[in-house]
Amino acid sequence: MTDFAGIDEQLRVAKERVRRFDQLTRQRGAVTGQLGQVRQAVADLRARLADEEGDVTRLESGFAGFLAKLVGSKEERLTQERAEVEAARQRLDGQRARVASLEADLAGIDGELARLGPVHEEYARLLADKERLLIELADPRGQELADLAVRLGDRAADLREHDEAQRAGVAVGRELSYVLDRLNSASGASQWDVLGGGYMADAVERTRLEEADQAAWRAQRQLDVFSRELADIGIAGGPRLPEVDTRWFVDTFLDNIITDVLKHQQINETRDAVAQVAAWADATVAAIARRSGELSAERAALLARRDELLAPTADREI
Repeated sequence: MTDFAGIDEQLRVAKERVRRFDQLTRQRGAVTGQLGQVRQAVADLRARLADEEGDVTRLESGFAGFLAKLVGSKEERLTQERAEVEAARQRLDGQRARVASLEADLAGIDGELARLGPVHEEYARLLADKERLLIELADPRGQELADLAVRLGDRAADLREHDEAQRAGVAVGRELSYVLDRLNSASGASQWDVLGGGYMADAVERTRLEEADQAAWRAQRQLDVFSRELADIGIAGGPRLPEVDTRWFVDTFLDNIITDVLKHQQINETRDAVAQVAAWADATVAAIARRSGELSAERAALLARRDELLAPTADREI
């Protein structure tokens, strides 16, 4: 039987490079889209921060501040407006960090694409060489083995991409679980505050929400990665987490039963929204795992057929 090992190995390597090139191209499109959205969010937040800072300036030294002072509400309103400024600044910093991370991802993708070079042309040339060899030999087994090699390469790449997506989804689940834990704790403290917990309840509430806010940014980063991995396997999806509002806890002048109830409702709404994203992530990971099982079965069947074709035949040697 003719030895195809040399050219088959070249084809296997070339096919892997083609698949990697195509994977990176899809990832580049996903990252570029994410960058556009986040850069727009940065622009919107810059404008929002400027407006909030303008409100503070007007209260501190403008006519609006003079009127507020006359009615005795200036300090209360200043506290509220400064809280709005701080919240806008934190969100702007978070989105800027996302831009930096995505730009680094894009630079890495472009660098790897450049190193891969014209992989499609190389793969096409090797296929043509193999085709000429098979035609010259007129060996049907060789033709089927070549086809099997391509299909096995595809299954291996599919399994790798599904594994990468599944691992990214599991990472998302871990981050979201922590966000939900912090929000559940904040909800409990908020309920305590509604019932008269006072300063201590406020302190616990604020701490838990600040922790949830930081965790939510980490979770969003993992969601960005997950959505790109999903694009590799043909699944569209990239949910955004809700903002965790920490402004209430600076508004000490507005601490009363009405604001306590509103805070509690808002925390629960945020928690429920995060829970929906977590449920989507869990269901998506489960679907990926099912598809990975199907791909593994397909690969096992192809390997069995390959072994059958490669079995030694004493009375037939080409």
